Amino acid sequence: MSLLFNQASEIEGDIELLLDSISNSVMIFSEAIKNYLNNETETFLKRMEEVKVLESSVDELRRAIRYKLYTKMLLPESRGDMLSLLENIDDVIDTTEEVLIQFDIQKPEIPKELNEEFMSLVEASCKTADLTVQAARCYIKNDHLINDYINKTFFFEHETDKIENSIKRKLFDSDKYIKKLSGKMHVNKFVELIAKLSDDGQDVCERLSVAAIKRSI
Repeated sequence: MSLLFNQASEIEGDIELLLDSISNSVMIFSEAIKNYLNNETETFLKRMEEVKVLESSVDELRRAIRYKLYTKMLLPESRGDMLSLLENIDDVIDTTEEVLIQFDIQKPEIPKELNEEFMSLVEASCKTADLTVQAARCYIKNDHLINDYINKTFFFEHETDKIENSIKRKLFDSDKYIKKLSGKMHVNKFVELIAKLSDDGQDVCERLSVAAIKRSI
């Protein structure tokens, strides 16, 4: 049975739309980074703008849902958990937008030899975020599969950490890829920015895990 009352089914529809937008932003984010690494500047900028539009739509939806949660028939304790979920999962799309903007502003010089590992980092981080969205869908529908998605999220967050550390070691253990420390630090910052998407997903799932336990008691 859905977490929401039937009278509030439109809220559930709005939340699904919000989650769809976040999921789309993660997919576009991945492609945008690939465009950047391949020097496809025009396509990168186009995808960045697409993420900006999605982020704005998610903010509007979140505000509308928050209003409806207080005016529709919904259990107070469920309403609080839902509001917390919306506020936290919004960090995921905020990160996709912010990282792309920083790529555009700072234009880090990523060594081509690291492109493949960079994309592995992007894919693992995006996988974490995507699984977070799936876990959120399960929470809304009161689906027993939520713990499965949460566990997978934690797994891919750990994989993201491993790839992140591997790239950092290659950056700082030798001068093979970048000679100057300033250049190494600059690229390192973007490694951390990409990995933050995974960290955001983990944070959301930790809260979802607690909320799911509370609901089962």
